[in-house]
Amino acid sequence: MTSEPVPTPAAPAPAARRAPAGAAVLREDVTEAIRAAVFEELAAVGFSKMSIEAIARRAGVGKTAVYRRWRSKLHLVLDLVSAFAVQGLPAPDTGSLRGDVRALLEVLTHLLRHPVASQVIPDLLVESARNPEIAEAVRGVLLQGQEGIAGDIVKAAVARGELPPGTHPERALDLVIGPLYWRLVVVRGDLPADYLDELAGAVAAGLGAGRG
Repeated sequence: MTSEPVPTPAAPAPAARRAPAGAAVLREDVTEAIRAAVFEELAAVGFSKMSIEAIARRAGVGKTAVYRRWRSKLHLVLDLVSAFAVQGLPAPDTGSLRGDVRALLEVLTHLLRHPVASQVIPDLLVESARNPEIAEAVRGVLLQGQEGIAGDIVKAAVARGELPPGTHPERALDLVIGPLYWRLVVVRGDLPADYLDELAGAVAAGLGAGRG
């Protein structure tokens, strides 16, 4: 009598792989709720009195939800500022200095009308005068992208012969942003229909005044 072969046990199914601790996906709705809470808290008490605890209460989350996303309230606010800055945007390429400046003015006008510009940045600038760490961080976030675009605009204008070699992009940026910031954030006035066209012409003429 032949014995039946003993069936080979089936190999166990591989266990489902678990995501490593700390690798959970951060919910975007929670992130946006925290960001909205920051605006409300800044408007209510300002940056110096703002706390992670108060932000968490406004957002309806625990403090750990905030700290999983940002190390401190400064990093949280800087994230808001950098999110609306022009970092990563290509420099305008209209073929003329005046056209490039006009295009940049259009972008900056939209940015300066954003609540970050009208509510968050002025408060950070006040704190910057008292705290060198904040001043350095704000400078890096606000100027990095803009200076890159201004540098590209100036470089192209020099190549076309519209500006003299050695023109400083930082000074060009001052001429572009200064009037807009004063008008939209400090004075909070409306812009006449031809304001950006006239400002673009004035900036281009001012930058080219030293040519030759």
